[in-house]
Amino acid sequence: MTTTPAPVLVGCSHGTDSHAGRAAIASILVDLADLRPDLDVREAFVDVQQPELPDVVAGAVVDAPTVVVPLLLSTGFHVKTDVAEAVDRPGAAAGRPMGPDPRLVEILADRLAAAGLRDDDAVVVAAAGSSDPEAATAVREVVAGLVERLGRPVTVGYGAGAHPRVPVAVADARTTLAPGGRVVVASYLLAPGFFLDRVHEAGADVVAAPLAPDVRLAQIALDRFDEVSAQASATWAPSASHAGA
Repeated sequence: MTTTPAPVLVGCSHGTDSHAGRAAIASILVDLADLRPDLDVREAFVDVQQPELPDVVAGAVVDAPTVVVPLLLSTGFHVKTDVAEAVDRPGAAAGRPMGPDPRLVEILADRLAAAGLRDDDAVVVAAAGSSDPEAATAVREVVAGLVERLGRPVTVGYGAGAHPRVPVAVADARTTLAPGGRVVVASYLLAPGFFLDRVHEAGADVVAAPLAPDVRLAQIALDRFDEVSAQASATWAPSASHAGA
């Protein structure tokens, strides 16, 4: 009787040309390995960087069930198309994206505190944005959590795909400021890169750091992995895996 091996965890991110962004995403993979040294943790990307997600999944599933955890904050094209297509084979499954999750709210609040948020400041959450309605709903859930956590109004701006865009949200927030108040942006972004660069150009007085590095991100990713690991194992077989590869 063949024993099913432990599933492989493939942490899949978008990919970036930013060296700081690459280091921030790599920190999540390092934290995953530290938290669960028993797991085979591999990285993959849907754009910009190598190795590409389909190749990583095809190689991993030959030897073990494989779970792709999207290191992405919400659903959208990459989750529904790139990730879904990569796991469309026996022995593979995809976890949910990172957000929404209460721990992301906690990290945002911590980043704002570290940035020196004051009582008279206006808070704008900057999200990458997507045309997918489910992504917008996920962002609104996180914003609602931040409102509750901070006990103050919070608005949102998007980098692309949805409105208002971050510069508009920042300008609107400035019209509500009391004397001496500032517009402070909470970066609902995993890592430095193109979108964070645009946020810094959006006219805010203070821009808080992005979410990574933070061990809580790896904890979220492990929860996503655990939710579907049995599903991947249930459909895996050596012969099926070789045929699917």
